[in-house]
Formats: sequence, structure tokens, C-alpha cells
Amino acid sequence: MAIDTRKGGPVLTLCILGFLYEEPLHAYDLRQRISGLSGHIRPLSDGALYPALNRLQAAGYLTKHTERGTGATPRNVLTLTDGGRAELLRRLREPAEVEITDRNSFLILLAFLRFLPSPADQAQVLRRRLAFMDQPASYFYDQGRPLRAADMPDRFRRGMLTLAGATSRADRDWLTRTIAELDPQ
Repeated sequence: MAIDTRKGGPVLTLCILGFLYEEPLHAYDLRQRISGLSGHIRPLSDGALYPALNRLQAAGYLTKHTERGTGATPRNVLTLTDGGRAELLRRLREPAEVEITDRNSFLILLAFLRFLPSPADQAQVLRRRLAFMDQPASYFYDQGRPLRAADMPDRFRRGMLTLAGATSRADRDWLTRTIAELDPQ
């Protein structure tokens, strides 16, 4: 799952806030965790991470202090502030549309959703994803009509749609089950 690092995008910000919510980290360790979450598809560069960290520090969401490293090089330790904790919880409670509609962004949101203390709020986020998934969609369209695997003569496009359909069914099943567990109205 690739993390959108353009201009320190919202998903990168969510990753930074989420991992620092767990514990203070050195920037190197933070970058390793974010890269691990992204599946190493798109490595997180210092050119994306450090400007994002600086913006979050300027906004009052994190602090930096220097510790002695194992060698001669000092290491910056990043700690989330109370404002940063509140911002993470706000982002989890009110995720951006892309964090609901884009599968990779949604998976990153899921990595931190446990920090949202209210099961009802967690269920509400999952309901948004389920409502999105209930909308007709496809990779391919014919005059505005979404095409299904059965409509595809091309075996590879049919394969894409078959895999996407299986993933969607699994997603819906998990979402429905988890919503019922979190908020058994």
C-alpha cells in the first residue's frame, strides 16, 4: 500500500500522528514504521518526511528534542503534544473522503482507528466505508455503466474485476461483522 507523500499529504500526516500517538520515536524509526505500513512500495524519502515533521511541529502537534545517538551523531526524538493527540482523534473521527474511498488510504486509517476511544465513533467510520462500497463501481465503464467481470472479453481485465469483486465481498463482510460488534444497536 503506497503512502501519498506529495506535499506531506493527509495520509502521511495520519501516519506520523498515529505512530507518535503510540510512543515517542526517533525520526529514523518513524520513517521505518511508515515504510513498513506502506509495504515498501514507495519508500518514504527524507524530502517528504522532514518537511511534514516541520509543519506538524510548527502547528504545535509534535515536539523535538535531541538525544545522544549511539555514535557521535545526535538523534531527534519526536513526541506528540496534547494538540497532536487531539488532531489525530479528530482525523480518525472525521476522515477525509479519500481516506474512505481509496483502499490504501482506508487501510492506513484502520491501522490507527483503535485509538478512537468510542466504539460508536469507530463504527460510524466503518459505516462510511460500507456506504461507499455499496455504490456501483468498476475499473471500466460503457456509456457510464460500470462493467462487471462477466462483461469483459479480455481475460486480464476480467481478472482485475474478479479480484476486485472478491476483495469487495471480503471487505463488506468484515465491515458488517465489525460494525455489529462495535455498535450492536
